[in-house]
Amino acid sequence: MDGHAEDRGRVYQASGDQHISEHHHYGDEAAMPSGPDSVRRPAVGRPPAVLRDRFEVLERLRAGVREGRGGEAYVLYGMGGCGKTAVAYTFFQLAVDECGRVGLWVSASDRASLRAGMLAVAADRGAGDGELLAARNGLRPAADLVWQYLDRSAEPWLLVLDNADQPEILRDGSWLRTSPRGTVVVTTRRSAARWWPGAELQHIGVLPREDAAQVLRDLAPHSGTQEEAAEIAERLGRLPLALTLAGGFLSQQVLDPWTMETYGRHLDEGERVQLIDQGADALSEEDPRHLVGLTWQLTLDAFEARGLPEAATLLRLLARLAPEPLPLSLLNHADISDVLPRARCETALRALLDQSLTELVDIGVRCAQSHGILLDSVAAATPAEKVPLLNTTAVRLLGAAVPGLPDAGPYDPLLRLLVPHALALLRRIDDPPTLADALAVATRLSVALHRTGDYLSAWETARAAADLSERRLGAEHRLVLATRSRAGRALFRLGRYTEAELLLERVRAAQERLFGANDPDTLDSGHGLQLVLGNLGRRDDALSLLRSTIVGRRTTLGPTHPLTLRSRSSLLVLLSAAEVVTEEDGALLHLPSECVRFLGPDHTVTLGARHNRAWALYLLGRFDEADQEIQLVTEAYRRRFGPDYPIALSAQQLLSRTQAALGHVDAGIELMTDVVARRERGLGPDHPFTVASRQLLSAFTSGRWRPPGA
Repeated sequence: MDGHAEDRGRVYQASGDQHISEHHHYGDEAAMPSGPDSVRRPAVGRPPAVLRDRFEVLERLRAGVREGRGGEAYVLYGMGGCGKTAVAYTFFQLAVDECGRVGLWVSASDRASLRAGMLAVAADRGAGDGELLAARNGLRPAADLVWQYLDRSAEPWLLVLDNADQPEILRDGSWLRTSPRGTVVVTTRRSAARWWPGAELQHIGVLPREDAAQVLRDLAPHSGTQEEAAEIAERLGRLPLALTLAGGFLSQQVLDPWTMETYGRHLDEGERVQLIDQGADALSEEDPRHLVGLTWQLTLDAFEARGLPEAATLLRLLARLAPEPLPLSLLNHADISDVLPRARCETALRALLDQSLTELVDIGVRCAQSHGILLDSVAAATPAEKVPLLNTTAVRLLGAAVPGLPDAGPYDPLLRLLVPHALALLRRIDDPPTLADALAVATRLSVALHRTGDYLSAWETARAAADLSERRLGAEHRLVLATRSRAGRALFRLGRYTEAELLLERVRAAQERLFGANDPDTLDSGHGLQLVLGNLGRRDDALSLLRSTIVGRRTTLGPTHPLTLRSRSSLLVLLSAAEVVTEEDGALLHLPSECVRFLGPDHTVTLGARHNRAWALYLLGRFDEADQEIQLVTEAYRRRFGPDYPIALSAQQLLSRTQAALGHVDAGIELMTDVVARRERGLGPDHPFTVASRQLLSAFTSGRWRPPGA
């Protein structure tokens, strides 16, 4: 066979095996092997002016480079932007300047940089040109050559492998080893111990509040006070990269310098990720690792390259939620299949954990938590066409975690954990129908919190949800009004009667005008308002409103609906002794039997009706019957809700009255002493319920108390 070559090509023909090495050099410059400009100086973008807080880490690292020490390997891991490279840089300077180590710095961000950098280390430690050329051409093992010269080094050294976010590169080439002649430090986002056998792992997280504030003050000392800096630092999540960029922005402005107060205001007004990244040096080459808007995109790209798109999808889903602990049970639900296969969720979550993009926290409930700046950055970079499905999936997952029909029950720590995520969704969503769905979930969450006795969280959730949604849905949207109504109900339970009255009256008037007097939402606000009026001493107004509510609920919901029966039960409390025996031709006193027939003996409305009937019997002077009834109710409440639950304490207070009325005043005092102590702890000493309980206890102990009819 004849060969043919054109231009500068070559054709070689041979009858036997031949080994040919050919080098071509074109142009005026001599060809040189590529490699780093220096391994003796850290290749970092912006070295820290002063390293804050990392003293314990530095002391642990310093111990590894003391005279006579060697063979240690340390891995500094954490999320992007947390300052791993800054710690390594500061330690590098200490090891060189104070401990006499030869400092060697290699970028391990990709295979080519690692290989070139490590061969440059070998050259620094004495490897000859021929050996290096053979290693570059694959004629001898490159890693063995590097470690041969590191082991032979006459001087002790420190080797930093920076940005080793693909540890499989180190493993595949056997680049990461230890030597008695030196110490190795690795910086990485990968936290799984399996990547770092034999190494000491050290987590690098966000800074404490005061140190984070000081970073801003170091960079922009004239922009604000220490407290203003601390407030900005908190809003930046105390992330060192974000702090450095913010401080750089404040320090660089010339024409119209901003104060920290101005910077904080702009964080609220616009896209905060873009604002933060304006602190980067405009004249320097853009490095994604030095921008909060890009640094995590490196990891998302790596997920795609490694065939793990589900990890990127899961992170985008988490970015619809809040940077607070998220119960893992939310992610283990069938509805997640709308955005990623449920069977792959475990793998996706492990990938996020391995890349330090989220962490596991156990606060009585197993949770995952991600940094706020990270979530904002991912949310801002999420392709627009993916956002609607991510939003609806997040709403469904959150809705599945909230009881469909919240009932009275003991404190549930899971519910409070859901609040910041419900509110974050309301901030993220722009589409009105999806926003309305999210608001419905937030309102249901507020109801669930209310019915566990967590009235403060219920009020805060309802108020914030209504405020966030009103801007897009309008103040008179049905769901916005319903959420305002729930806020009013919670204010009543918090003892803020005047505020509750004003809010509920305003909401009820709007609902009646828009939806009609017998609309379920209007009637619900009416029932809540009559409770407030009764406790304000406006009995006649409360009774009139309650009667109209009962009529409306009978008409709209039916006579056996739980809400209708609940409103009828409230009559047992508002009516006087003379009125209660004639109400409904005497049938009202038998309301608990109706509740048992229609709802069952253990239904919350049934227990409430028995509780209120015991009060009516007490007012009628039928103390034995009242005492027997309220004892059973109190025991049922304690079993179901616990002794601190508000209605359990209300029942116990009535029990103290019936006991005292039967002549057992000491028992009444003991019961009321316990009620006062529990209400002071749970509601506070100035809550109207607590004040009333103290007054009753005082009447018992002073001998002034008299039973009804005495």
